[in-house]
Amino acid sequence: MRMKSFAIVAALTLSAAISGCSTIGSQIFSNDYGAVTDAGYQLPRIPIEKVPRQFHRQEVDYDTKEKPGTIIVDTQNKFLYFVEDDGRAIRYGIGVGREGFEWHGTAHVALKREWPTWTPPREMVKRQPELAKFANGMDPGLKNPLGARALYLFNKGGDMGYRLHGSPEWNSIGKAMSSGCIRLMNQDIIDLYDRAEVGAKVIVL
Repeated sequence: MRMKSFAIVAALTLSAAISGCSTIGSQIFSNDYGAVTDAGYQLPRIPIEKVPRQFHRQEVDYDTKEKPGTIIVDTQNKFLYFVEDDGRAIRYGIGVGREGFEWHGTAHVALKREWPTWTPPREMVKRQPELAKFANGMDPGLKNPLGARALYLFNKGGDMGYRLHGSPEWNSIGKAMSSGCIRLMNQDIIDLYDRAEVGAKVIVL
């Protein structure tokens, strides 16, 4: 009887793992990365099975004194948390600044843009002269480095030049590859964009 009960529990555990719907203490949204038509653009399906499971969007337990609506970026572990009520948060996998481009501090979301124009900073153009053709801005689109959405970060000194933004490069999630911006998969930045409000506090650890 004990063996039969153990077999049932094992089968249920395996079934939950295969379904990609939930884990202990969290709800995982692995099925939310399909193709999306948004503002006339056709975002392709993300091959989420190739992205490590910990970087799939999920609701998790999260202990913080920050109020709901706060965004906390854990650059070391490559997670972004959107704080909810009752000790919960939505967690997203992210890509962060590569060596020499890391930063930390507190900011706030000053602007939100759907399908933003990307203008490379002058310093970036100096490093990569081939980007000079975008000095007046790169039109929105599937190849635009800011992806489907961007949240613009400001502090007391004004525009920091950093963004929380989408990226067509889903395989960069979980890595340090950017010039300091925090990148998410396009389907994730759309979700975060709809949750976050202008004025939201952003803490980069």
